Amino acid sequence: MDYRVNVFFSEKVPHPFNSYFSHKIEMFKFGQHIIKPSCVFWETRQSFAFVNIRPVVPGHVLVSPKRVEPSFTRLSPDETVDIFKGAQQLGSLLKDHYKTSSLTVVIQDGIHAGQSVPHVHVHLLPRNPGDFHNNDDIYGEIERVDSKRKDRSVEEMEEEAQVYRTLVKELEKTNSGV
Repeated sequence: MDYRVNVFFSEKVPHPFNSYFSHKIEMFKFGQHIIKPSCVFWETRQSFAFVNIRPVVPGHVLVSPKRVEPSFTRLSPDETVDIFKGAQQLGSLLKDHYKTSSLTVVIQDGIHAGQSVPHVHVHLLPRNPGDFHNNDDIYGEIERVDSKRKDRSVEEMEEEAQVYRTLVKELEKTNSGV
């Protein structure tokens, strides 16, 4: 099943990234939000990764199943494996890119755990010494959805996604021996 969304409902509109992705796509659904493919930098049959509109630290990205499912505990075993394999590979890529040895990996499962979008997603946050005075303050900052962190422009997000897309392509070439 294809969980991507055509927001132009009346007609299919070609998108410049269609040659990069495995299927014709227009948008990705993330809970109640629509994610432009230009902000997505990694995709499998079951999952996708995209840049965060309000990153806590540089490189803060999200990995999510394509199926809109609010609860981590209701993911299928295949979906769970897929998002965690992706999180592991992309976490390594981000650590290399940001030249750090640490990564915070977070899932907030349910509103009382701080989940702000009712769609399972894994936060990947490359960490550096001193990025927070108290290391655990990052968890409160992830939960914060107030106006302290401003939304980035689509252009900023697209630029960041392009950098990661290039890194993913390089990693795929290396892994395939090309």
